[in-house]
Amino acid sequence: MSPRPADAPDVIDAALLDEALVGRLLAEQFTQWADLPVRRVVDGGNDHRMFRLGETLSVRLPSAAGYVPQVEKEQTWLPRLAMQLPLPIPQVRGAGRASSAFPAPWSVYGWIAGTPASPKDVRNEQRFASDLAGFLVALRSADPSDAPGPGPHSAFRGGPPEHWDEEMHDLVHRVSGRERELARAIWSDALDARFDGTPAWVHGDVAIANLLVGRDGRLSAVIDFGCSAVGDPACDTVIRWTQLRGRARRTFVQELGVDDATWARGRGWALWKGLIMLTNEPPGQAQFARHVLDEVFAGG
Repeated sequence: MSPRPADAPDVIDAALLDEALVGRLLAEQFTQWADLPVRRVVDGGNDHRMFRLGETLSVRLPSAAGYVPQVEKEQTWLPRLAMQLPLPIPQVRGAGRASSAFPAPWSVYGWIAGTPASPKDVRNEQRFASDLAGFLVALRSADPSDAPGPGPHSAFRGGPPEHWDEEMHDLVHRVSGRERELARAIWSDALDARFDGTPAWVHGDVAIANLLVGRDGRLSAVIDFGCSAVGDPACDTVIRWTQLRGRARRTFVQELGVDDATWARGRGWALWKGLIMLTNEPPGQAQFARHVLDEVFAGG
């Protein structure tokens, strides 16, 4: 898949992605759903904007030109992956096309009920870790034939940490003293632990916002495959440092079944993520980044 289709728009104004626009697109292309109520999903994502459509559907629009290739990728590959995975993933119900109302493709999905997997909603963290590991193992085993490798469409998830090496030279200056020395050593280890396995499907953004739990507190669905690709599975290990603790972490490490080199690259990904977020302004992000870095530096 090319990084960007030749007919992709130069600019998408995210401020214009609202309920009225969704209504116009539905009236133009999916009249069977045009009378359903449209409600914006708060915290529905950064790369795309999500709207609930009635009770059983949702609409997803790319928020910038760089995210447009993710739309076709999801429309093409999610139906194929769904048959090979043990948990629900987004079901494509309609493939919207670019038009005068909106200059890019967009999607209608089935609505997946559930709550983002925050610690207060996960009743048994060890079981959650086991279920997540099982899902990622199944994803790695899915047929990768003709699927896209890492690139701009996946934010280079599935690619080697080397892609971010130049940026990391600057990022390490966001910490100081002993932490800066540790950051450089962890990153060096990540670069040295080169991937020599068979490329496999990766989700690319295994974060609690994309992991849904049901009323029983168990992992019930995995969403947002915008950063998916076929490549190195190390990027999908980051949740070891961002969320999992104690027995849950040990269960995830044991059941994910990857080698030490993959964990070393994953630790590099987690370091990069923490340093990126350390100066973010939205409430709680810098605090979360500090927590992630503490875990990465502790070596757990």
